[in-house]
Amino acid sequence: MARVAITGAAGQLGRQLVEAYVAAGNEVWPPSRAELDITEPTHRERLRSWSPEIVVNAAAWTDVDGCARDPSRAMRVNGDAAGAVAGAAAECGALVVQVSTNEVFDGTRDRPYREDDLPSPINAYGASKLAGERAVVDANPRHLIVRTAWLFGPGGTNFVTKILAAAERASRAGEPLRVVDDEWGNPTWTPDLAAAIVELSRRPLPPTVVHAVGEPPASRLGWATVALEAARVAVSVEPVSRTAFERASTPPARAILRPSPGLAAMDWRPVTSRYASQSGRAA
Repeated sequence: MARVAITGAAGQLGRQLVEAYVAAGNEVWPPSRAELDITEPTHRERLRSWSPEIVVNAAAWTDVDGCARDPSRAMRVNGDAAGAVAGAAAECGALVVQVSTNEVFDGTRDRPYREDDLPSPINAYGASKLAGERAVVDANPRHLIVRTAWLFGPGGTNFVTKILAAAERASRAGEPLRVVDDEWGNPTWTPDLAAAIVELSRRPLPPTVVHAVGEPPASRLGWATVALEAARVAVSVEPVSRTAFERASTPPARAILRPSPGLAAMDWRPVTSRYASQSGRAA
């Protein structure tokens, strides 16, 4: 059993991390943001005083367009604060697990990105998360950086819930549902990712970067198709380019990650079908 502190515990991934670490028999502290705001030095002192053995930093500003509009805030939360959390963990002798993103890459390669590929973000969110990775490495020799992508899971708003809601609106209006077909990534089910992080943090790993993502890679359209079929939403679908939607941020076109060797396979298709079917019935 280990003492595990989880920042961002109220988030879509954070809730699954709490469940997974508790189920594995650990003592877990899941502070609310009011208890532990990672940008506040006095709050980080609370982290040190609890003396964790593992700190999982799942707190982040993940509004990609918001980060583009306010890059200084993005850097403060995703970059500087991540390093400070890692430093607080280091003072306790704790392992820090930093959750990062596929958007540290520019999405121009014609193959999946490996852990040792050179990051080159093209938006403020990716730049801030890369700064966080580097700050964590500098602050704590006991670090594990887990890059992931396109999270979806129970109890949160995500691509699946949004596409089903948009499909319902389009169906009622008698209009086609416009879905991007030229942006590719790895849909990743948060309970699977949480289980992978628990397993990784048990291993006697050297400081390292891991890619933990769902397989196989998919376009937004491909992912939406699985969800729409499972939810049985009667709507016509119109494939469009990602440039069809005006956004503050520029997403990478093909920031596909290659899953690191040794991780359990995380197939997003069956869980998308179950999740979309349940979401469709709830709607």
